[in-house]
Amino acid sequence: MPSTSHFNAGDWAIIVAYLLGVIALGVWFGKDQRNTRDYFLGSRNIAWWGIGLSIVAAETSALTIIGVPAMAYGTNLVFIQMVIGYVIARLMLAVVMVPHYFKGEIYSPYQLFADTLGPEARQTAGGFFLISETLAAGVRVYLAGIPVQLMLGLDVLPAIVLFVVLSLVYTYIGGVKAVIWTDALQFGLFLIGGIFAIAYIPTLVEGGWSGVFAKAAEGGKLQWLNTNLDAATEGGFWKFLQASLASPFNIWMGVIGGTFVTMSSHGAEQLIVQRVLACKNVADGRKALVLSAVLILPLFLIFLIAGAMLWVFYQTHPFQIAIPTVKPGSGIKANDYIFPIFMMTEVPHLLRGFLIVAILSAAMSSVSSALTSLASVSTMDFVKGRHGKRSEEFYLRFSKYSTVAWAVALIVVAYLSRQVEFVLNAAFSLRGLTSGALLGGLLLAVFRRRGGPWPVVIGMCASLAVMTAIQTLPRMDWSKAAWAAIIGPEIFWPWFTLIGTVITLTTALAVEAVTARRSTQ
Repeated sequence: MPSTSHFNAGDWAIIVAYLLGVIALGVWFGKDQRNTRDYFLGSRNIAWWGIGLSIVAAETSALTIIGVPAMAYGTNLVFIQMVIGYVIARLMLAVVMVPHYFKGEIYSPYQLFADTLGPEARQTAGGFFLISETLAAGVRVYLAGIPVQLMLGLDVLPAIVLFVVLSLVYTYIGGVKAVIWTDALQFGLFLIGGIFAIAYIPTLVEGGWSGVFAKAAEGGKLQWLNTNLDAATEGGFWKFLQASLASPFNIWMGVIGGTFVTMSSHGAEQLIVQRVLACKNVADGRKALVLSAVLILPLFLIFLIAGAMLWVFYQTHPFQIAIPTVKPGSGIKANDYIFPIFMMTEVPHLLRGFLIVAILSAAMSSVSSALTSLASVSTMDFVKGRHGKRSEEFYLRFSKYSTVAWAVALIVVAYLSRQVEFVLNAAFSLRGLTSGALLGGLLLAVFRRRGGPWPVVIGMCASLAVMTAIQTLPRMDWSKAAWAAIIGPEIFWPWFTLIGTVITLTTALAVEAVTARRSTQ
């Protein structure tokens, strides 16, 4: 078990003060909770800039803060190409989708399905989200807990319970308002942590800033653009297409695939849409999304540069803590421990405590965001959406109880991920498997508005089936040879949403056309 001897009393005081402060903030915001509108929409009186900061924090887990530097440490800055798509999608959603969220008072994007297609489509979309978010969030807790064990000296289960229970306390009491404002605080903490890292590392390396960047460039760590043009020149269009669909990251993947990924995550998934719905009006919703677009690229760039600087640093400095042995199939790579090891061994005390708090804050932000979005969909889309005859006190009480139930579910999924490789791998990619179905269904619900629920339901299920095949066939012993011969390499996850969206749209429109033809015969 890792030792906590790398922390002194001052570091621990900072960590404990932060945790108590976050809980106190949740209690403060929870004092005026009277109904589900207060609990899930924050009474729609939250400042747009706080919601914009919360959007970025909600999508930035502890694994991101740890894994993005690890990615640059092991490769280079090419992941920044994905962030280009992240920015484009936010701007598109701000213009096109936000007005639809404020036509009446809705609590999730799945209510738009019911308004135009019927309750069956609403429940299908809500069910897709509940399953994918429970598994994805549970895995995020597990994956974030592994490096944090190194920092705090905890076993897997206590680390999981720590994140979930601490996040549950302020989420249960304060609802989405507490989640949004603690997210805003947590965003500031891990942004400061990243800025400190890129300012501090050059002071430890000969030559300072110029020396670090010169050595990083010499090692290929500053490369950020991959166009796959060599593949097109040497092998024609098919080779170019194969290279663009497979890893590593490339510009086509970032601009096209990254745009569709974010259109789904920020337009069709409750985790982010709930924050936009908490804005006062269309103008504030647009400003919140645009602010997140402005912040997301520099945030990722800061942590990617930190990873490149860490590579330079450890070329001439030994690791003060041995990198733990990584379990095959765990989802964690050896490089994911490097940033925590640096913080624990090379950063002065007190500052060390603040950087650990940055990691904890990102972990707690991702958990609280999952809890409030899961509770919202289960309460408003499944219980109140079908049985809206109880009192507001009943639904508020049910909302809080469901928050606790989802916290238990996250703990169970995270703990199962410790041992069951199949569950872990399925959960880690499930968001990509369902995101296209959700985006395609939402586009039909908002812009098609006809055909009834079943074409959309069938299209979403077809998308899930096809995406499951795309994810599993290249890895199955009986099919991977045929896949390699016909398709080529595995399709990389940034393309999942686009492919799933196309499958949903084409299947739904085909079913609608067949149904219409039969009805006229």
